[in-house]
Amino acid sequence: MSFPPIHRVVTGHNAQGEAVVVSDGPLPTVAHIAAIPGTVFHEVWSTYSSPARLDNGADPTVGPVVLPPPAQGTRMRFVDIPPDTAEFLAQGHARMQEAFSQIGDVDASTVRAHSPHPLMHRTESVDYGVVIEGEMTLVLDTGEVLLKPGSVVVQRGTNHAWANRSGKPCRMLFVLIGGQYEDSLAHAIAAR
Repeated sequence: MSFPPIHRVVTGHNAQGEAVVVSDGPLPTVAHIAAIPGTVFHEVWSTYSSPARLDNGADPTVGPVVLPPPAQGTRMRFVDIPPDTAEFLAQGHARMQEAFSQIGDVDASTVRAHSPHPLMHRTESVDYGVVIEGEMTLVLDTGEVLLKPGSVVVQRGTNHAWANRSGKPCRMLFVLIGGQYEDSLAHAIAAR
């Protein structure tokens, strides 16, 4: 089963300051993650500051996929996640550096020999994750939560993985906001 393509409408302003449609159609950047077959990143939009600059600038999604948001910006994407397979769970640890390298953040991977899932990772951001279709299990260092359509996760820089144990693909929407760890938390994370 594959999901329909994402249709994106981007607005802007003409020379008279009137609201206009700048683009209306498919996303320019859709990346298939080679190390995890069936995983697809659909890049919707990014901002690079807060407050965000409102202009008719270039499309910020054109170019390589980068996992985390800019330090003071945002990133919005859909991710299609295939079901976990026995082969992936057995060999996934070995492929994670390649996968995280393809999405521009090899340092995000936190997988260790004792990790509860081969996709364990962390970014210094607040991430809102919404299950659009399918089921997903949020895996943390200590605990798991089953998510169904309409479930929303507020991820606050925590170590986690997305485990698809449903046997069917899952589509999630993510909005990532650049963050910064409080000093005591940063020290505790570094000591792990």
